[in-house]
Amino acid sequence: MRPGPTNLITDVAGLRVGQAHDSRLRSGCTVLTADQPFTAAVHVMGGAPGTRETDLLAPDKLVQQVDALVLSGGSAFGLDACSGVADGLRAKGRGFAVGDQRVPIVPGAILFDLLNGGDKTWARNPYYDLGQQAFHNAGTAFALGTAGAGYGAATGYWKGGIGSASLILPSGLTVGALVAVNALGSVTVDDGPHFWAAPWEYDAEFGGHGPSPQPAKHTAPLPRKRMGEATTIAIVATDATLTQAQAQRMATAAHDGMARAIVPSHTPLDGDLVFAAATAARPLKDPATDTFQLGHAAAICLARAIARAIYHATPMPGDLQPCYRAR
Repeated sequence: MRPGPTNLITDVAGLRVGQAHDSRLRSGCTVLTADQPFTAAVHVMGGAPGTRETDLLAPDKLVQQVDALVLSGGSAFGLDACSGVADGLRAKGRGFAVGDQRVPIVPGAILFDLLNGGDKTWARNPYYDLGQQAFHNAGTAFALGTAGAGYGAATGYWKGGIGSASLILPSGLTVGALVAVNALGSVTVDDGPHFWAAPWEYDAEFGGHGPSPQPAKHTAPLPRKRMGEATTIAIVATDATLTQAQAQRMATAAHDGMARAIVPSHTPLDGDLVFAAATAARPLKDPATDTFQLGHAAAICLARAIARAIYHATPMPGDLQPCYRAR
């Protein structure tokens, strides 16, 4: 396996990512979309998730494909970013056909960043507009670190952010991950510089420090997050042709990558969640082997994307946590 040309989730052909954020709000959102509907699924392992339209992603539900997936800051208010994306899609004639109407299918998930020092005294929810901006910004290139849904994110020690990574499998299938890291746990062994995800790093993509030569002491001065303040939300994607059940299995396997990269993860205070997306550009040649490899690659991509999110975070006035590269 090797990373794709850009080492982003958009190495999966046909996918586009758009982002928008507000420096005064200290928050933002990130949208994954495509020119055609794609198969999607979800798996939740955190104890405090915040979601929209995730029930319809179960394999036994009527709608099997979606038009976009949204990751957003703003806690429950951030779910309104999905409405902005849905209206953007509807204006382009996209959506599930019901008679002469089109209903865009836009599941989403949120993280909590309401106590990060930004101005949250709005009179009108700002996330609808951020969702529309992110949708209209969608393309194959996008920023990592302090951007989009990760703009105001934090972890147990370091400033959080948005991350992405990709892999091309020997079969020719491509897998990518996109993640907003706002975790209760830490992404480094104690206070760094060694990332927990180091064994899966390619080409010094997050500093090249390698695994820690010393066992973890767990003595880093971790700021305490209160109940509901944490969450890591992610999307893993592939160009493979998958059923919704197979996509759900890929999302489930990808959680292994989250556990490798964040310690601890999947806590009762995190809303840890992984969406899966499959564009159906390439048929599976050997379903048993290919689905096994897709899950393994998704976990590797997600672990790397988490580390890259923190590695690329940039400092801003008023930060409550240090940036990894400013240590």
